[in-house]
Amino acid sequence: MLQVVGAGLPRTGTKSLQAALERLLGGRCYHMHELFDHLDHVPAWRAALRGEAVDWESVLGDYAASVDWPASAVWDQLAKANPSAVVVLSVRSDAATWWDSVSSTIVHSLHDDRPPSEVEWQQMLRELFGRLTPDWDVPSEPARALAMHDAYERHNAAVRAAIKPARLVEWRAGDGWEPLCAALGVAVPDEPFPKLNSREEWWARRTRAT
Repeated sequence: MLQVVGAGLPRTGTKSLQAALERLLGGRCYHMHELFDHLDHVPAWRAALRGEAVDWESVLGDYAASVDWPASAVWDQLAKANPSAVVVLSVRSDAATWWDSVSSTIVHSLHDDRPPSEVEWQQMLRELFGRLTPDWDVPSEPARALAMHDAYERHNAAVRAAIKPARLVEWRAGDGWEPLCAALGVAVPDEPFPKLNSREEWWARRTRAT
């Protein structure tokens, strides 16, 4: 069973959050990057996006937490399947800051030439954007940005409305360890909070991969 269900969208500090939760929980945390070692999981995530039942034990049985897409796109399913888990909604300062980060990183993965083994992963990524809003790929960037800003706000509002306050932690990267430790009932580590996956690091990793 998951101890933490991450409900925050990508580019909300989720890679840093992954490292922090692994430190606090002493177990692995599922993040989009995990999928490149487990491409066999992609069909299950696509099924979940369609609202179909998924054997979560076969996908997440070895993990203590989940953050980022694709897991955070089905946060409601995972919260229901793990009723004792803390739900962490990671957010940015505002929708415009979030979209600026997403559009300068993840969006580029939609247009990469991927090896055959990753074609289904790329299709899943398109489906994840489409789940946020059908206007995610309109040709006008101002119109697309406005649609994505609205989608970001709707996503966060849906989490806040569905999860009881006692179970929900709304977290920004600058908040550090304390809110997470308080919710999990663990001591605050005597070490700096992880700071990972800046835009520069994202592009460096992408360059190495290609």
